[in-house]
Amino acid sequence: MTVYDEVNNLARAIRDSKEYKEYKEAKEELMKTPDLKVKVDEFEKIRYEEQLLAMQGEQQTAEKMKKLQELYEILVKNPSIKEYFDKEVRFNVMIADVNKIIGESIKDVL
Repeated sequence: MTVYDEVNNLARAIRDSKEYKEYKEAKEELMKTPDLKVKVDEFEKIRYEEQLLAMQGEQQTAEKMKKLQELYEILVKNPSIKEYFDKEVRFNVMIADVNKIIGESIKDVL
């Protein structure tokens, strides 16, 4: 088997995983409710902007971080949004673990 065959198998395994399916289902359910979608989109936009600043080595603004934390605290009071965030975290942990395993296997040539 080639690396490409294996990576396609990995992609299938990810799509078949419990983490992927539950996250996708929670996201699809959340997106059916326009007002919840708007709130989550606003949160994710601010979170993305702050992550981008951090990756660029720039200082994250205290104001935006506070707004992000306040928005998160409000959002997780909604059971649908909390479930979505919880499943998003589980999926992201799985993906991070996969990336770590791959990175560890090739670290001697990087």
